[in-house]
Amino acid sequence: MSILIVIVFIIGYTLIALEHPLKLDKAASAMLTGVFCWLVLAYGFSSMPASAGVTESSTVYLEHQLFEHLGEIAGILFFLLGAMTIVELVDVHDGFRVITDRITTTDRIRLIWIISWVTFFLSAALDNMTTAIIMCALLRRLVKKKENAWLLGGFVIMAANAGGAWSPIGDVTTIMLWIGGQVSTFTIMKSLFIPSALSLLVPLLMASFYLKGKMESREMTDEDLKTSRIFSPWEKQLMFFLGGLALLSVPVFKYYTHFPPYMGILLSLGLLWYITEYLHRYREEEIQKEYSVAAMLHRIDTPSILFFLGILLAVGALDASGHLKLAADFLNQTVGNIYLINTFIGLLSSIVDNVPLVAAAMGMYDLSTYPMDHPFWESLAYCAGTGGSILIIGSAAGVASMGILKIDFLWYMRHISIYALVGYLCGIGAYYLLSH
Repeated sequence: MSILIVIVFIIGYTLIALEHPLKLDKAASAMLTGVFCWLVLAYGFSSMPASAGVTESSTVYLEHQLFEHLGEIAGILFFLLGAMTIVELVDVHDGFRVITDRITTTDRIRLIWIISWVTFFLSAALDNMTTAIIMCALLRRLVKKKENAWLLGGFVIMAANAGGAWSPIGDVTTIMLWIGGQVSTFTIMKSLFIPSALSLLVPLLMASFYLKGKMESREMTDEDLKTSRIFSPWEKQLMFFLGGLALLSVPVFKYYTHFPPYMGILLSLGLLWYITEYLHRYREEEIQKEYSVAAMLHRIDTPSILFFLGILLAVGALDASGHLKLAADFLNQTVGNIYLINTFIGLLSSIVDNVPLVAAAMGMYDLSTYPMDHPFWESLAYCAGTGGSILIIGSAAGVASMGILKIDFLWYMRHISIYALVGYLCGIGAYYLLSH
């Protein structure tokens, strides 16, 4: 069972990577991988002899693990569903033109620098996934050619993950360490700001050297002209303001209520639903239907959400089977050095979700071993937060960007991964030097 579940995961991961050559949708491969991993796990439990101590309680344990992981996954998916719906609602009302009309540069390098640093600081205030959703929706309105949109999207992913790593509320793993008492607010910001900024600055400098030329801005389509005729400028500005406020209010809602973020995004979506219904109350019925929240639910990329579900189910099976804990123990026994351990954890987080990896590390060491704000916890926050940028499916920001911009897995690996890897390693080196 131990080897079989790893084989199933590797096969599924390969099918996802080869989506375009094989012409097989990655969502289908991810869902099959997730289900088969749990089936292998269940078979392993049921096939053990009675002398191994497998009783009905083992089945209960497996069901408990499945529902526990499903609960965490559902929270992420509902948040993603709500955020993508809000972004589509702003987009269809032409709200993003409030920003895109003010970005006039067509120079490729200058645009990458502007988009990246805006994303970096916005991610620290919001979180990396929400920021990636907002910025990729802007790119979809801003850039004409698919390759240029993908290039900018790749830097958005790096910037969102880098910006989220140094903020206690910028990434789910940093939130875990912050709530668990492993890191404190101002210390983590002071310790990781320079490494995180460097992990973005180095790829930007590399891009400035290698990438030249202009980008073609997106021209007004017939759909845009239709929207311009229907909605007045103040209505576009109102939808942009309300959509931004809806997303920005989620961290505030979480801070004061201690409810998970998906509750805040569902509250925001419900309020926006009422507002748009009121806004269109005197328009033709066809327009009311076309620009309602219900219509936006048909526009969002549902296969990407199912893809995310399958990937997280597969990773949950690896976590429930103990493989992630075994990997962490193996690193601890064979490597020993905390910086190398966290470097490997960061590289591993580009393949599997960083949440169970950080949870495994938190389970291996308590605060008596490494007290609050120890370099182990700080470097873990950086590595787990930024390492996911190396592959597009290694972070929530990457998966969200893949869904909005339709970025190809292999294209990202060929064109973006080297930037992310070099930036990641430079940030680790900077943190090591600063901490010593």
